[in-house]
Amino acid sequence: MRLRGRKGIREDIERQKELVVLNAKDYKGKWAELFGNNNPIHAELGMGKGRFISEMSKKYPDINFIGVDMYDELIRKASEKAKLAHEINTEEESESAANIPNLKLMLFNIEHIEEAFAEGELERVYLNFSDPWPKKKHARRRLTHPGFVAKYQQILNANGEIHLKTDSQSLFEFSLNSFADMGLRMRNISLNLHAEGFHPDHVMTEYETKFATKGMNIHRCEVVIGQDALAAHLDQLSKAKAE
Repeated sequence: MRLRGRKGIREDIERQKELVVLNAKDYKGKWAELFGNNNPIHAELGMGKGRFISEMSKKYPDINFIGVDMYDELIRKASEKAKLAHEINTEEESESAANIPNLKLMLFNIEHIEEAFAEGELERVYLNFSDPWPKKKHARRRLTHPGFVAKYQQILNANGEIHLKTDSQSLFEFSLNSFADMGLRMRNISLNLHAEGFHPDHVMTEYETKFATKGMNIHRCEVVIGQDALAAHLDQLSKAKAE
């Protein structure tokens, strides 16, 4: 992906020290300390312009959110989305003081995500409309390739889950096979998430809104990673069968 942004983008995000993290490796194992609490941490890997992570951080104040992307321009756009979502008046408040307690925007290459988070440091990973990399020779670049999933397993805790959404049928099929080959349990699999209309509590990404309004199918699934999450899931299934 090539982005063309205005001049001074790096300077803009460097000034936003309360919101933007440029030295993610320094916080490996210390994210709770950075947030100042022990609330669960959810990360969106490849957040794009940041609408989803910004709205989620507003909707769930007791969860810490981290939006991750490797492009300066997207970090800057996400910072604007975050301020808008949290109703921060940038004319009255300086960029450096725009503190959203439960949200950080992290400039980082997901390929090395295990270098930014310690074992068990995250509770949830969101993969929203990731690049499908349709050519077979590029399969290893897909964020649901076993090579990446193994890294998520490492950084997710006992309650860990992966939530995936995509408009790409080929990526979804690849992902389901990838999870199954790794022996992972999946739930809430949907081939057309908005078939019955948009749910009012559902937080949507920019791409999701665009594609869904055009009638395109949105595919979604949840992958249970942590042992406690798996135990809770199996217990729920057992109770459902007993009813």
